Amino acid sequence: MQNTHPTLIRMIPLLFVFLWSTGFIGAKYALPFVEPFYLLFLRMVLTIFVFLALCLLFKAKWPPMRLAGHQMVSGALIHGVYLGGVFAAIKLGMPAGVAAIIVGIQPILTALISWQLFSDALRPMQWLGLGLGLVGVVVVVFSTQLQDEVSLTWPALIASIAALLGISIGTLYQKRFSGGVDLLTGSVWQYVSTAVLMAVLAWSFETREVTWDIQLILALGWLVFGLSVSAVLLLMYMIREGEASKVAAYFYLVPLVACVEAWLLFDEDLPPLAIAASVLTVLGVYLVLKKPASAK
Repeated sequence: MQNTHPTLIRMIPLLFVFLWSTGFIGAKYALPFVEPFYLLFLRMVLTIFVFLALCLLFKAKWPPMRLAGHQMVSGALIHGVYLGGVFAAIKLGMPAGVAAIIVGIQPILTALISWQLFSDALRPMQWLGLGLGLVGVVVVVFSTQLQDEVSLTWPALIASIAALLGISIGTLYQKRFSGGVDLLTGSVWQYVSTAVLMAVLAWSFETREVTWDIQLILALGWLVFGLSVSAVLLLMYMIREGEASKVAAYFYLVPLVACVEAWLLFDEDLPPLAIAASVLTVLGVYLVLKKPASAK
């Protein structure tokens, strides 16, 4: 993407947010017909074949085994632990809104880990932006999805916290150890490790029964091409080219866009309070990404 027009490059984060947000919609369409871990396993296997075809088409360069190992670790964290944790938490009875709140802490956690381990210092205005974004996400999710009576179990909490740690640590690991790796071949190794992890979980805890409905087929197709191919390539590019804390800040926008999509597709409520909190979250992301006057 080195010769990409600057305007298109600036559009990449917005396109990523839109595509990533549709993962919740695709899962909602698919899960009535298949169990979560087996759905993820099928998604990963299909995605591997797509990426292998892309690697052949574009004659992508394969990384040495040392870098391939790093890709497998980051893939298992970003895709396996994150997606598996979220799906498992919801399956164990956690409301999607509560799971979104827990995973929504990711930008703050990523910034803290990056600050401690890699000395990626944030300006006070960026910390303020992260805080505002977190408040906005919590208010949006509570006002649109949280039920009056919520019963949380320890297994569900552990699964959601595992998802939070997976996406946070995986993003930093990818930034730290995967520089210079071709995005196509690197993604193949990421999905190989994720497929293995999902296979272990599916064959250990699920029946792997599938009701092949056109709704499932269309949802699975979107999860593969829209999410696992398009969105993840954009995410890997953003991680490679940007600061980890700034990339993580875009995740604040995902629940907001998902709420709007659910409102349009499933007629879920979008209260005025949620709209106001969305504005607060957008302001927070702006503060994180805004360059200081001296840099300008």
